[in-house]
Amino acid sequence: MSARKAPRPITRRDFVRSSAVLTTAALGGPFIALSSVFGRNAPSNRITLGIIGCGNQSRIDIPGLLKNDNCQIVAVCDVNRASYGYRDPDQFFGREPQREFVNRFYAEKTSRGSYKGCDIYTDFREILARSDVDAVAIITPDHWHAPMTVLAARAGKDIYCQKPLSLTVNDGRDMVEAVRRHRRVLQTGSQWRSNAMIRQACELVRNGRIGKLQRVETYVMPNNVTGPGPGWKEMPIPDGFDYDRWLGPAPKAPYHLDRCLYRFRFISDYSGGQTTNYGAHSIGVAHWAMGADRSGPVEVEDLGAEFPVKGSLFNTATKIAFGVRYADGTVLECRTNPVNNLVTFYGTKGWLRIGRRGLESEPATLKDSTIGPNELRLPVSADHYRNFLDCVKSRQDPVEPVEAGHRTASMCHLGNIAMTLHRKFKWDPVKEAVVDDAEVAKMLSRPMRAPWDYRSPGKA
Repeated sequence: MSARKAPRPITRRDFVRSSAVLTTAALGGPFIALSSVFGRNAPSNRITLGIIGCGNQSRIDIPGLLKNDNCQIVAVCDVNRASYGYRDPDQFFGREPQREFVNRFYAEKTSRGSYKGCDIYTDFREILARSDVDAVAIITPDHWHAPMTVLAARAGKDIYCQKPLSLTVNDGRDMVEAVRRHRRVLQTGSQWRSNAMIRQACELVRNGRIGKLQRVETYVMPNNVTGPGPGWKEMPIPDGFDYDRWLGPAPKAPYHLDRCLYRFRFISDYSGGQTTNYGAHSIGVAHWAMGADRSGPVEVEDLGAEFPVKGSLFNTATKIAFGVRYADGTVLECRTNPVNNLVTFYGTKGWLRIGRRGLESEPATLKDSTIGPNELRLPVSADHYRNFLDCVKSRQDPVEPVEAGHRTASMCHLGNIAMTLHRKFKWDPVKEAVVDDAEVAKMLSRPMRAPWDYRSPGKA
């Protein structure tokens, strides 16, 4: 598969240079009107966007949105003012660098003057309260996805929410209900359904080219970060970082550099490890090919997962291995695999793999089979961001709607539960409930710290 080239990380030099440009503008330098920036799309045809979360993934999502002339980013929000130390040590992100990135983009687009039309916040609710904001992009750690999505839907905002969609199964169901109740558009930001090769592969499976589907292998990458082991010590909170607001609905916990920013994903209070990080991709693709966007398995079991030593800061699985069975007998396994493959489908007439070599199949001609005009075709999207923006205007469902993101994330959560308990349990995909297992049932949801429990009247 072709890899998307990431934009150049913002450096402190970029930040200082952009700050100087803004200072000049504030002291009387030329200011470019919005119509000069957006041309014929100004002003009533533009979708106004607020960015919630200015960390590692924002380096992809913000440029992806900016390139669309029919939208305008008017605000960014993050609890971190600015710092190094995200996925890579030299990445310099936070609300101020990303605000400057947006302003610089619009200034450079005109080839003259400067621009200072992007506002900055530390509390996302201030963006939701703005009547001039049409939609938000939620690019935060996973434990914030449900509260922000539910509150955004209540505020009448459409939502682009990064994968994995939720932190727990019940959170995901709440997100589906809020989006539908308030008639919002939500795009799950896992990207792969806007890839032509992925769509082709899923159409081949859906149209029976490999015969009856029997088994699916989904793959996730190994952990790319090693956290501190037992005996780790609390660290001082950096200046400019609102740590309590970063924790938000999660439990109180002593600050450590490796708890936050990019590394949150390896701590179960905030994410589900590589199970949800990469599983949101591979299982999401599997579900698209299986037609399982509104369904799920009937049985889930651990297949030999491994975890960090007790007392380590990181506590999500280091070796992922779980399996599920669907009502029609199809089985799916999810395993850690260092080879950059996504998913392999096995049927009665052959197999098809989506991986680093593109599409592979047996028989070899299978992957080149043409889908006929009267066969099932999946929704076409050439760009995930453009698809979201188009659907905001059309009020149609995007290529990866809220139900798809929810069911994919749910599969990951159920797998994590089975691996944590090192056993098997039964699942009712219609009721979205565990069958006769009180221990598992308790793990479908988490308590939320006040005031962020959106489920309580008058809260958040």
